Amino acid sequence: MNHFEYRAGALHAEDVPLTAIAEAVGTPFYCYSTATLVRHYRVFTEALEGLDTLICYSVKANSNLAVIQTLAELGAGADVVSGGELLRALAAGIPPERIVFSGIGKTEEELALALDRGIHQVNVESVAELEALSALAAARKATMAVAVRVNPDVDAETHDKIATGRSEDKFGVDIEDAVAVFARAAELPGVTPVSVAVHIGSQLTDLGPFRAAFARVADLVRTLRDAGHDIRRLDLGGGLGIPYHGETPPSPADYAAMARKTLGDLGCVLMFEPGRMLVGNAGLLVSRVIYVKQGRTRRFAVIDAAMNDLIRPTLYDAYHGVVPVRQPGENAQHEPVDIVGPVCETGDTFAQNRPMPPLVTGDLLAFTSAGAYGAVMASSYNSRLLVPEVLVNGEAFSVVRARPSYDDLLALDSFAEWQGEAATRRRRA
Repeated sequence: MNHFEYRAGALHAEDVPLTAIAEAVGTPFYCYSTATLVRHYRVFTEALEGLDTLICYSVKANSNLAVIQTLAELGAGADVVSGGELLRALAAGIPPERIVFSGIGKTEEELALALDRGIHQVNVESVAELEALSALAAARKATMAVAVRVNPDVDAETHDKIATGRSEDKFGVDIEDAVAVFARAAELPGVTPVSVAVHIGSQLTDLGPFRAAFARVADLVRTLRDAGHDIRRLDLGGGLGIPYHGETPPSPADYAAMARKTLGDLGCVLMFEPGRMLVGNAGLLVSRVIYVKQGRTRRFAVIDAAMNDLIRPTLYDAYHGVVPVRQPGENAQHEPVDIVGPVCETGDTFAQNRPMPPLVTGDLLAFTSAGAYGAVMASSYNSRLLVPEVLVNGEAFSVVRARPSYDDLLALDSFAEWQGEAATRRRRA
């Protein structure tokens, strides 16, 4: 469920018409619903009642500080995959003892940051990373709780670019090598191996892959305990899908029941890292039609959003619903149209042959299910400005990331020292 609906002929975010936001901030823009964030978090946590859990929001899905803080106020921790995300989580009010640091390529600087901030756990993905963390911790006379992320060789049956748990994927250590890695961890100073971590991919729409991976993890925990390791936590990652276009992903209740059945008898704290399922359907991207163009075989609606604003259709061939902000009449005739952006790439195409009511210059369109992996993956390709992000709460809305100016964009660059004052003068002009 989300809180975007037509009222009096106009699409609203909660109690705010999207036309009002467009008038205030211009287009394109991202819009997030507080009520939807709250609802999704509560549905997920309520499904897990009775289990000893730590819910760590996956910051990479949407790293806006206001979004993170909204979830932090509900009790969420954070799963981060970079030093920047760690600092964002802290800035948004998430206590360090509720932060988990995942990711395959943490630098020494990032590991040092995790140690210095005293976070809950580092999920290591190689012996080399484990040894680097140990050296840094020992030098500080500190100790860090670690999980070893295992690769269970389970196909998540999702898009190839977001599957992470197959033997050929880069993530984690092979589950067959996990006992040896835990033995090495137990020998090292400054680290305490207390957890097994697993994450097999994103946008899963069936419980089967989860069940297979969790069963392998349960067997591993028993083996590790037999070897004398004190396994107290299980980090089960995220990956639960959302409906973009006709999918019927498992409900949080069914997912929780499966986790109880496969892992509930181990006496571990179960850590979950939901991302997309919390924020995906809590966001829209709103854009304006610039031109409608009739080609020889296709009709194009050229809009002011582009692949640099929402890259998922280009990167993953992903589907996003597209709806007019002004509600079409009951008898409006729908015709196929390609919805494309202004970037100089053929791949800057959001939808092909999408049935839409008649569109004209100035119409506003909303891309649904854009709250995850939308603004967070945006770029300034073609020297386009990043779009603003807006958070709605009932009748109120606030810009939570402003659109930068062209001066802001140009100020990111500098001329080389040998290019002299003439270059500086040109820039000032």
